[in-house]
Amino acid sequence: MPFNQKPQKFNAKINSVTIGSGDKTVSIGGNSTFPFYTFDAPEENTPKVGVEISDMGLEGAPDGIKAYYEGAETMADIAKKAAAMEGADFVTLILEGGDPNGANKSIEELIAVVKEVAEAIDCPLVVEGCKNVEKDAELLPKVAEALQGRNVLLLSEKEENYKAIGAAAGLAYDQIVGAESAVDINLAKQLNVVTTQLGVDAKKIVMNVGSAAVGYGYEYVVSTMDRIKGAALSQNDNMLQMPIITPVSSEVWGVKEAMASEADMPEWGSRDERGIDMEIMTAAADLASGSDAVILRHPQAVKTISEMIKALV
Repeated sequence: MPFNQKPQKFNAKINSVTIGSGDKTVSIGGNSTFPFYTFDAPEENTPKVGVEISDMGLEGAPDGIKAYYEGAETMADIAKKAAAMEGADFVTLILEGGDPNGANKSIEELIAVVKEVAEAIDCPLVVEGCKNVEKDAELLPKVAEALQGRNVLLLSEKEENYKAIGAAAGLAYDQIVGAESAVDINLAKQLNVVTTQLGVDAKKIVMNVGSAAVGYGYEYVVSTMDRIKGAALSQNDNMLQMPIITPVSSEVWGVKEAMASEADMPEWGSRDERGIDMEIMTAAADLASGSDAVILRHPQAVKTISEMIKALV
């Protein structure tokens, strides 16, 4: 009996959001199918891969990542190498040095790093805060101001600081707002609702709905992303039609499988290979679950995921 394919058609689609300015931009979202369902309809924008760098430089980075950046002495050098990484579509700068419980860098120090990185690259830029809600509420509006005209994506807007970040990034300086929630469809939708109520255009919002390294309660990530895409497409829920970006590296490189030394866990094999494998598996799972862009660190992971995307679309 022959198989008669019946394409699943939706009357809704995910918003297409363009990051960057000038000749080099990337667009994420824009599709009216579930991830990689190209047999139902062609994808408007294929998933994108970003490379994460930190204002702390290569401090604490695994050996494999340090090897790639060998010879890079300044943040500008690191940014240029990140932008040139095979498979990279954009660069993400995380300002982890601003954490009051860590290095506690001043706003002025961090803005200087942001400007240095922005001036060193011509590809799209994503800037992530330090994950401290109070510091980010102060820091990210300053980043939005410093990068006027670059059309950057500012991650780390949360329920606790959305008024400060949303008003600055999405309204005053016309940047893209990254709305971050904790693996819950209702929390994700609520943050989108209150952000748009500020006056931010829904098509200038990208969601970070949270993630986990594979094996660490990952079923919650799958179900959340699947429900978001399902509601966005089948129910035409315009408060869930924002594209999803997922910072994978910050989840992966902190778990024991990626960080335990070979001396402590000799049976687990190469530490570097474990981290690469964890990053690739998590990124692949995120993309299959509904993420429109992933953020990685290791050059092998970036190359592999980029090749996977090309093979599937």
